[in-house]
Amino acid sequence: MSAIPNAPVIIKRKKIVVSTGHHGGAWKVAYADFVTAMMAFFMLMWLLNATTEQQRKGLADYFSPTIPVNRISGGGDGAFSGDSVFSEETLAQNGTGASSDKPTEANEARGDTGLNRSIEETSGEAQAIQAIQDILNGENSEIVIPETALDHISTRLSDEGLIIEVFDHETEPLFEAGSAAPTTVMQDIAGALAQVFGLVSNEIAINGHIRAHPVVLAENPVWDLSSARADQLRKLLEKEGLRPRRVQRVSGYADRKAVDSNPMAPRNNRLELILLYTE
Repeated sequence: MSAIPNAPVIIKRKKIVVSTGHHGGAWKVAYADFVTAMMAFFMLMWLLNATTEQQRKGLADYFSPTIPVNRISGGGDGAFSGDSVFSEETLAQNGTGASSDKPTEANEARGDTGLNRSIEETSGEAQAIQAIQDILNGENSEIVIPETALDHISTRLSDEGLIIEVFDHETEPLFEAGSAAPTTVMQDIAGALAQVFGLVSNEIAINGHIRAHPVVLAENPVWDLSSARADQLRKLLEKEGLRPRRVQRVSGYADRKAVDSNPMAPRNNRLELILLYTE
């Protein structure tokens, strides 16, 4: 008999696992929140870069919880109807949040941007000053300045503002010798500068400089002449349309700040106009 008596009985049970769907889905919710937050962050960065200071102030006013009804429009156009936040033609005013030049006190967005409302409205003061510098360097076609005038102009930035230097050439002076009578070139330059200054509303300072004269002169004219020429440029600018109140000071420096190593060089005959930064 081949069977072994009392042999152990082995029972094999097969475990069947029934699928209950996806496991550990919490990480997907966290990931979706993270992606949404990143999208919101990049949208914020884009808005900060694509809007002006006044527009950002208008957007901040719209979301301000301190007043029940904000004084700017916050809707959209197209499918959402309503106004664009950049509109200024509807009753829901934009104030300083958009490009309205002179909003009323009631319609103006709260706060002060510190910028003058002109070209600075859309680009900011630093960009406006840079645009003026590009024009005077012949790098911008917005206003065409004659080459004869550009040859007498140089620009540089300082802590005070944009310095525009107008200087003599040895064969082409800006004023008649020994006087404050402007030449034709000086009159052309004054007309071009007045047109360029119309793009901004910054205040202006004018400094006059004169080359040194021989010390043997009984009456040295450098002080009176530098002041007279600076004041003559002020008069020329105002004649071309510059608002008189924009000129904050007119100074004469005589021969005290020469730019040429030769104190008597014609290059030291120059006028400096400074587009002053706003405080």
